Amino acid sequence: MSKPIDFYFDFSSPYGYFASTCIDELAAKYGRTVKWHPVLLGAIFKTTGAAPLPTVPLKGEYSLHDFERTARFYGIHYRKPAEFPLSTQAAARAMLWIRQHDGEEKAVAFAKAVYHAYFVDGLRIDRPEVLAQIAFDLGIDAARMIEGSNDPAIKDEFKEQVDAAMKRGVFGSPFIIVDHESFWGFDRFAQLEALLKDGKI
Repeated sequence: MSKPIDFYFDFSSPYGYFASTCIDELAAKYGRTVKWHPVLLGAIFKTTGAAPLPTVPLKGEYSLHDFERTARFYGIHYRKPAEFPLSTQAAARAMLWIRQHDGEEKAVAFAKAVYHAYFVDGLRIDRPEVLAQIAFDLGIDAARMIEGSNDPAIKDEFKEQVDAAMKRGVFGSPFIIVDHESFWGFDRFAQLEALLKDGKI
């Protein structure tokens, strides 16, 4: 049986959001499944010495334009949030809690809903009440999720998962690992599909 695709993402990443809209469908097309792994770019940037794209001179202005252009090109609903970027630790830890208590399907549905809330509806996904409403709409016990996502065990698990991701070479969002090949960025999805289709690239 073919191995799953490992999909690493940060909820504040527009390119991660774009990838989230099609990664499952792409995988299914070639008989694969996807393991969704939330990461924290802030922690990764401390290791790599990088910075959020919008804050980088010259590159930041270009990236803001490219987010809009990429969304138009692929027909993906997108609106730049008023607060961008922002902290995504709470959303990531909530997803981990949901995975433990409600299963993988609900965790992925939550991740997609969080991305939509941020990059389409412009909601502050760093606020507990916003995450609680997203969870409630999915039939998840929102109060337990908020409490559980603040549990030290979940916080430690998330830190361990981010550390594990970096040990695998993950340094951005989206970052995909499949069959010992790594792909960074939504613009590498054509190469990813070629590998899935032909088994080599």
